Amino acid sequence: MAGWYELSKSSDGQFRFVLKGGNSETLLSSELYKAQSSAENGIASVQKNCADATRYEQKESSNGKYFFNLKAANHQIIGTSPLYPTVADRDAAIESTKAHGVSDTIKSTL
Repeated sequence: MAGWYELSKSSDGQFRFVLKGGNSETLLSSELYKAQSSAENGIASVQKNCADATRYEQKESSNGKYFFNLKAANHQIIGTSPLYPTVADRDAAIESTKAHGVSDTIKSTL
């Protein structure tokens, strides 16, 4: 099954998106945006940048878990992954993000 984006509104009226894999697992979450159009532009940026391995910043958190940031060409963070227990799990999530990030399916909860 293909991945998709969920576009939603937070309790304070801001917008965000989440990239879901084919198994419904969250792969990437965005920052909060003041405008819906900005969140939609963020989705377009993921679609454009997700296939490029150089756009992934692989990180280790202070608690010893692993995550990644997907960055645009201007080095701005587009989205951040959840925490993973191992490097292998994080790297598998990057591969899944590459595969599912190109999806043009957006499910809105607005």
